[in-house]
Amino acid sequence: MTTAAELLADAFGRIREDVTSAVEGLDEATLARRPDGADGPGNSIAWTVWHLSRVQDDHLAEAFGTEQVWPTGWAARFGLPFTDDATGYGHTSTEVDAVRVEGVLLIQYHDAVTEQTLRLLDGVTDDELDRILPPTWGEGVSLGARLVSVVGDDMQHIGQAAYLRGLFGA
Repeated sequence: MTTAAELLADAFGRIREDVTSAVEGLDEATLARRPDGADGPGNSIAWTVWHLSRVQDDHLAEAFGTEQVWPTGWAARFGLPFTDDATGYGHTSTEVDAVRVEGVLLIQYHDAVTEQTLRLLDGVTDDELDRILPPTWGEGVSLGARLVSVVGDDMQHIGQAAYLRGLFGA
């Protein structure tokens, strides 16, 4: 019988595959390209993938009471002009434009986040998924609900990145 944690691990594994598909083989200029130009409201593939990876890293680390992957050398490798706790939420157009990185780095960071995610999910029971988290995300939010929320958010963002790749003919 498949457990809920195994289903969640499968979902995060699919996101990992989609990140690779959306990014692999693209040059830095294409990854940084925005559908409406530098001053428009649209996000780039690079920013979108960085953001979904940061959110997954940040939210799961908090939910499980562990350290994030980002400050363990990834922030330095990316060299972005943001604080280590930045996830992209509320970023300005200028901040979106600042995410100019190679695709391999985006994939490697997301792979590291996924590896941590899978370690955290390994052995989680259905009862543990009912655990109520601290009120960061609202009162009465369970671990299971938070994980589903992150999967949903990641799926939307990776769909956006894949759309942009197609839009740009890449």
